[in-house]
Amino acid sequence: MSSNFVKNKKILVTGGAGFIGSNLCDALLALENEVVCLDNFATGKRENLEHLKENQKFTLIEGDIRNLEDCQRAVEGVDFVLHQAALGSVPRSIKDPITSNDVNVSGFLNMLVASRDAGVKRFVYAASSSTYGDSKSLPKVEDKIGKPLSPYAVTKYVNELYADVFGKTYGLPTIGLRYFNVFGRRQDPNGAYAAVIPKFVSQFMNLESPTINGDGEYSRDFTYIDNVVQMNLRALSTENEAALNQVYNVAFGQRATLNELVISLKNNLAEKNSEIANIEVIHGPNRVGDIPHSLASIDKAKELLGYDPQFSLQDGLKEAVHWYWENLK
Repeated sequence: MSSNFVKNKKILVTGGAGFIGSNLCDALLALENEVVCLDNFATGKRENLEHLKENQKFTLIEGDIRNLEDCQRAVEGVDFVLHQAALGSVPRSIKDPITSNDVNVSGFLNMLVASRDAGVKRFVYAASSSTYGDSKSLPKVEDKIGKPLSPYAVTKYVNELYADVFGKTYGLPTIGLRYFNVFGRRQDPNGAYAAVIPKFVSQFMNLESPTINGDGEYSRDFTYIDNVVQMNLRALSTENEAALNQVYNVAFGQRATLNELVISLKNNLAEKNSEIANIEVIHGPNRVGDIPHSLASIDKAKELLGYDPQFSLQDGLKEAVHWYWENLK
């Protein structure tokens, strides 16, 4: 890790038992920071933190961001907050918009209030590419968004609005990171709302046919976890005043269709088991609330934060497939 990244600070990671959160905890501890994790284990997993239990610089607080007292306890003496806690998934929000709103909006507001009152120096939060909504323009540029297409997208856009207000009204410096289809080690392949890459990997490994929503020509800017970790570290560490109170795309800046993704996954997995090369893919209906194409401009992140993503989709898939092969068997 770069020597310019934040060191010897006390940092709260909300949702730290999750896929992205636990990877952030690892990176921050490797930089000799003290890390507090707040998680209610609704979607996070205890095994993601198992290796940190004996680490003297790691503290786990079991609590819920919907409870202001839990948030206040978690931010005590903290320099920075990396807010990752949220209920992800467009389909989940369509099925249950109230719970998504409670966690993603009310919980977010609790964290902002607690951080403001505790004198936190910077609040970096997970925003979402879903905020681009029905905007047809590609690549996606931060200041051109459309109307949200799901309750989840509404909640993530409201986060950006609240963060902006807290920056202007209370002087709490914030940075929002619009994640684009993040994948990699520890992303859960199970459950109704599993992300496409771990789900497909798991199905291929079990010699099952995965189902693609639609004709497979929808495209995404798939972003490997290490790029996301780098961006969070840069957001925490930047001394560029112009970079604060902004939102940024976090992506690699290239897109692949779902059909192309499946071919890459099969090729990678067939090296482990040649039978996987012959598995046919099933096509189902398109999902409600899905945007057809997603591609990020990462110029703003490069210019203001020095973002320099190291992992293309192909590099990331190689790493991810290896991790799943070792850990899912």
